[in-house]
Amino acid sequence: MRRHVNHIAVKTLLQPRQQARLRVRQVDTTATDLREAEFLPPASDTGKQLTLIDQPTGVVHPLIIKSLVWPDEAATRRFATSLARQPALAHCFIELHGDLGAGKTSFVRHLLQALGVRGRIKSPTYAVVEPYELDHGPGGEHTLAIWHCDFYRFNDPAEWEEAGFREIFASSGLKLAEWPAKAHGMLPPADLALHIDVQDDGARAVRLIAQSPTGIGLLAATCP
Repeated sequence: MRRHVNHIAVKTLLQPRQQARLRVRQVDTTATDLREAEFLPPASDTGKQLTLIDQPTGVVHPLIIKSLVWPDEAATRRFATSLARQPALAHCFIELHGDLGAGKTSFVRHLLQALGVRGRIKSPTYAVVEPYELDHGPGGEHTLAIWHCDFYRFNDPAEWEEAGFREIFASSGLKLAEWPAKAHGMLPPADLALHIDVQDDGARAVRLIAQSPTGIGLLAATCP
């Protein structure tokens, strides 16, 4: 069962809490620069491994990049359905990159429907965020909070505090952000980033970048 909460009341839904300590990660510059890696064209191989350093702990994690093609809407739906089965998705932040019309919102709709959201799934372009709550998450949680954000019209950093985004991203649940570059410097590091490009034949070339142990696990489970 889905409970859809009006976005106007987003901030009042969240209980005051101490902001979670967000870990800063950076790519080992002795390997390959992340910014360059993010804009490489889709590769023909199944993946590429870089090095990710967790600054507070010094723990080194692999950073995985994989490429695939969604030839049609059915392929997009199959990938979203596979991702929705993963328990780790209940505590995940996913960024969605791509031009207008690339299929970011379409992918989110397929993902939310696979998770159990029923009814109309609106684009949050004007509302900035559309929250949902499900009775059960993919890992059997009693409830799953979902926040679908679109920062395309995000211009004033003050909106970040006023709308309660700091509390949203410090809380548990699934966060999905379209146009994350518009909120650069305010968002925590994403677990998984999807870069979607429309090809001449209408297919979608997708580059997936796992940027945390959670993201690596999700990528391994959906793109073995």
